[in-house]
Amino acid sequence: MAYLIGVLIFVVVLLASIGLHEVGHMVPAKRFGVRVSHYMIGFGPTLWSRTKGETEYGFKAIPLGGYVRLVGMYPPGDAVGNPRARTWIGRLARDARQASAEEIRPGEDGRAFYRLSTPKKLVVMLGGPVMNLVIAFFLMAIVFVGIGLPGPTTTVSSVSACVIPADAPATRTCTSTDAAAPGAAAGLRSGDTVVSYNGTAVDSWDQLTVLIRSTGDEAVPVTVLRDGKQVELSVTPVVAERPVYDANDNPVLNADGTPKTTSVGYIGIGPKQETQRESIWQIPGRVATMTGQTASVVATLPSKVGELWSSTVHGTPRDTSSVVGVVGIGRFAGDIASEHDIDWGLKLAGLLLMLASLNIALFVFNLIPLPPLDGGHVAAALWEGGRRQVARLRGLPRPGPFDSAKLVPIAYSVFVLLGGVGLLLVYADLVNPVQI
Repeated sequence: MAYLIGVLIFVVVLLASIGLHEVGHMVPAKRFGVRVSHYMIGFGPTLWSRTKGETEYGFKAIPLGGYVRLVGMYPPGDAVGNPRARTWIGRLARDARQASAEEIRPGEDGRAFYRLSTPKKLVVMLGGPVMNLVIAFFLMAIVFVGIGLPGPTTTVSSVSACVIPADAPATRTCTSTDAAAPGAAAGLRSGDTVVSYNGTAVDSWDQLTVLIRSTGDEAVPVTVLRDGKQVELSVTPVVAERPVYDANDNPVLNADGTPKTTSVGYIGIGPKQETQRESIWQIPGRVATMTGQTASVVATLPSKVGELWSSTVHGTPRDTSSVVGVVGIGRFAGDIASEHDIDWGLKLAGLLLMLASLNIALFVFNLIPLPPLDGGHVAAALWEGGRRQVARLRGLPRPGPFDSAKLVPIAYSVFVLLGGVGLLLVYADLVNPVQI
């Protein structure tokens, strides 16, 4: 049951994200006077629809996206000089122009999308991706501001009795040959809250860790809060080999696969974990960080798809960093919800963070400057606006609209490519899923 609840939460939020993405396109388009004939969630056969005003709203059978039909997306032939259709590419462009022109009702040419100014076109086309970014912001705010996540505090939870080598097994216990841990020797106890270290006020466990690791083997004063009173102690760290971690708290490995270590100050204490909430003002920074990380992943997408193809063909286990599709994300949602060792608050937080990252991925991916993605329409609008600005600066007549119908063959090619990748992802996620 928990598994199904997780999948259901994923499906509901995904459909809401798709729907709101299209709202991001539709609302500004209508405000600018463009007639929006269709607002659909999904593709394929229509399951349900209702016409309200001049727009038909509905759901289609394949819930893997959505669209709004903006009347007059492409300028008609006479607006772009009636180019001849000598090749199949030219015929595709011509047919796209004709189909777009047929949607324009008599007397409503001024309401066609192609008539909009460049800034208005940018607002319409960027409205969808920006909506995904807004959704991610709110989901992350719910998690970090509302629910909170477990994190280390400045209160000591554990005090080691000795210094155990970094390469020792996890089950290793203290022996008579191990040096005493400085924290225990200094009198630190479980429950102590570190107030200052070596004269520096301590606000977080991460700050305290940096201070300890940079101390070396010098004796330093430590102030702790114990039973409501401040206690002054002196601790002399030992220089020990400890693992190196990256920015995501993952162990850094050597070329031979062994954990990389470095010599740092060590006193042998561990933090108490508590649910911590953040200020709403910290969320924009988190969104920006996740967006940058997602953009880096999207930049390597071609190589990731190649790795996916190889693992699918050869049946080798997929790496945890492998790209996943809707099926894979749905499985993750079910696995998170059915985990027995965490409460539902943390399960919900995990689900919402995953959906926030999905919305950021949709934001970044849709900005790729290729049709039929939103970024392709943005690029076309910028090209059109750039031509007009150049003509204005050079004192030349204002050029007509850019013949964006010429991009239709590219749009079809990209659509087929994305469809193929999507089918590969569905197959791989079913027969060779990523294990988390």
